[in-house]
Amino acid sequence: MNYRRFLTLPALLLGLNIAASAQLRLPKLGDILKTTIPAPTTSKAGSTGNITQDEAARGLKEALTQGISKGADQASKQDGFYLNKLIRIPFPPDAQRVATTLRSIGLGSQVDKFELTLNRGAEDAAKSAKPIFLSAIKSLTFKDVWGILTGEKNAATNYLKRTTTDQLTSAFKPIVQKSLDQVGATRYYTDLTTRYNRIPLVRPVQTDLNQYATGKAIDGLFTLIAQEEANIRENPVARGTELLKRVFGRS
Repeated sequence: MNYRRFLTLPALLLGLNIAASAQLRLPKLGDILKTTIPAPTTSKAGSTGNITQDEAARGLKEALTQGISKGADQASKQDGFYLNKLIRIPFPPDAQRVATTLRSIGLGSQVDKFELTLNRGAEDAAKSAKPIFLSAIKSLTFKDVWGILTGEKNAATNYLKRTTTDQLTSAFKPIVQKSLDQVGATRYYTDLTTRYNRIPLVRPVQTDLNQYATGKAIDGLFTLIAQEEANIRENPVARGTELLKRVFGRS
């Protein structure tokens, strides 16, 4: 018996499996960009292929500015939140029993009106979100740019979440509170919860409406920005400028 043939057979099969896996592995955006854009260095002059580090940074900032502008503009329009199922702000989840109980006693129209004003407040506040995001874009380093371009399809959105959420929340809260007061959402919610809390044997509700609305408004903006980021990466027509097509055209 030829033992050498049996000893080499597992190695041969292992090699075939590795080769097959390599053939079936599809290239990712990051793999493609790594062959055309230089890795992060301390120098701004380095480049390979047709895209320089400076062009990559400018292209990404342009894309983010475009996506943020579209997302914020869409959210700040009338019904931008209210008629968009992805970001519409519902009655606070921990107070849903309030809505259910009030509807059962004939106060459904008041509940609907409150939800409308809640979304109107978010739409009004969204007008002030753009400058906060744009400020974060200006501070992008090339290392950040590289991580976003070679990352997942929502890498830019995740970067903005990571770097702006705390600042955005602090700046957004007074805007949301003012908006809620202007459109009457605070008054409607106070009236509804007061009526509910007067019902015998119910557990009182004490929801921080401003905190809830601020969080949902910010989440809604990030949802729209993520949509725009995906669109720019995947849809050549949406890239608009030659620079964006050069930077993202390899995806």
